[in-house]
Amino acid sequence: MAPSTHSGFLAPLIAPTRANFLHAIESQGYAILPDVVPRHLLGPLRLELEAAIKEEEAQLRGRYPATNYGMVLICSLYGGALLRIIDERALMEPFEWLLGEGCIIYAYTSSSMPPGSGNYSNRIHVDCPRLIPGYITNVGATVLLDDFTERNGGTWFLPGSHTRAEEPEEEEFYKDAARVIAPAGSVFYFNARLWHAGGKNETANWRHAVTINMCRPYMKQRIDIPRAMAHMDLSGVGDRVLQKLGFLSQVPANYDEFYAPEERRKFRQKPE
Repeated sequence: MAPSTHSGFLAPLIAPTRANFLHAIESQGYAILPDVVPRHLLGPLRLELEAAIKEEEAQLRGRYPATNYGMVLICSLYGGALLRIIDERALMEPFEWLLGEGCIIYAYTSSSMPPGSGNYSNRIHVDCPRLIPGYITNVGATVLLDDFTERNGGTWFLPGSHTRAEEPEEEEFYKDAARVIAPAGSVFYFNARLWHAGGKNETANWRHAVTINMCRPYMKQRIDIPRAMAHMDLSGVGDRVLQKLGFLSQVPANYDEFYAPEERRKFRQKPE
């Protein structure tokens, strides 16, 4: 756990240009872009996430570790703004600058912090197990639904650590760590190999965020999102959102699916 006497230096927000973004990700492993999420979406996103947390807590109480309290594993299952946000061009475009237009969601989870405590995210960790020098497989984006402050658990991270395989010692990490201190609507993009840790929430209120982890379309998702959402009516969801959710990059299950007309194939992802 981070020493309470050390606040870290505050990571700067950068101008959301492609050149600035790519340089920041390559050199430091992260970029914080302001005003990515429209203000009118923040309220619905926060309310829907709170409802999802309550629903999952009721369904899964006693079935997962207490440190996972507040964890929603597949935010898209709850539809509404949590689904519509995937269609926000300003949010998706930075992913595509790094991974190509065909990138898909590897994981889409809550990154909320309960009042007066921490959770599973407080450990020093990375969000991608593989390290391929010079090649990014996964990019994360933490979408701030509330202001991130030092008191409510703004994320800690070690700038430039995306190129190292070994976990930094706690003393080294917090000595050189920066913090995500930014207003709601900002997005913390990071190479998923960046070493980071959630901060402890010392306030009496929840601090809400969601994290979208994107990967290359040939990779397996953390959870099979199309199969998990098979029961949902997605007739009003556009192809772009379905593509990002992985519906256009599913492995055929039989000959009929493999030889189906192109418009009905399980895998019709455009080649990169």
